Amino acid sequence: MPCPFCTMKPEYMVASNELAYAVRDLYPVNPGHTLVIPRRHAVTWFDATREEQLAILELVDQIKAELDAGDSPPDAYNFGVNVGPLAGQSVMHLHLHLMPRYQGDVPGVGAGVRMCVPDRSGYTAPTE
Repeated sequence: MPCPFCTMKPEYMVASNELAYAVRDLYPVNPGHTLVIPRRHAVTWFDATREEQLAILELVDQIKAELDAGDSPPDAYNFGVNVGPLAGQSVMHLHLHLMPRYQGDVPGVGAGVRMCVPDRSGYTAPTE
């Protein structure tokens, strides 16, 4: 099966630069959920060149600015990369998720990205 990110049609791209492009997630967790993907087939963040990583981050900033300027700007963001099947990577082509967050989209914020391992996510913020 061909890589869906290597065969992406330009009309689905919401932003792009020389080394990367962005598309809306087909299964968004919230409106505006966007994937930022290198044009070259790199399996993980660690396989990408520094230039590709910087191109991806440039698009993250651009998409965030566009979402922030929209009619319903997000209240917060999560962004990250799943590296390998055990971390939840289902498409073996690097893609960074930029996920807008909105007040009340989940019952409690919890421990943020620490929730990727729920049984070990217990965390209490240090007090000063």
